[in-house]
Amino acid sequence: MLFMTTLLKHALGLLFVLFCLNASAQTETGKASFYHNKFEGNGTSNGEVFRQKKFTCAHKTLPFGTWLKVTCLKNNNVIYVRVNDRLPKSSKRCIDLSLLGAEKLDFVRSGLTQVALETVSGHDIPEEFRSPIELKAKAKKK
Repeated sequence: MLFMTTLLKHALGLLFVLFCLNASAQTETGKASFYHNKFEGNGTSNGEVFRQKKFTCAHKTLPFGTWLKVTCLKNNNVIYVRVNDRLPKSSKRCIDLSLLGAEKLDFVRSGLTQVALETVSGHDIPEEFRSPIELKAKAKKK
């Protein structure tokens, strides 16, 4: 009987931990767009240089550096991007991707697509989606 009680306590504890881990992953669905080429080389909200050939994105509220798994709901293509810029609070889109991200999700021609976003740990990001961070040089004061 004591063995069964201990086993039940451990099983309940494991279920609680799994529930907490699942609850910490944020999910969101909505429309995705991608940056116009005119922003290439400009500074982002966190001070990085924007590059069309990196897996980065703009989001309204998530902290800079947050990694997202982005799934295109039309074709189930998946990419991983890092938040380094801000969308306006008034935007009707949930995310703005680099051109590379839009190409991998296959929505460049249409310009918009429905996506599902899920926050993920940086440890879970495949190497092909990582790139060095390039900071924007500060202008020298005269």
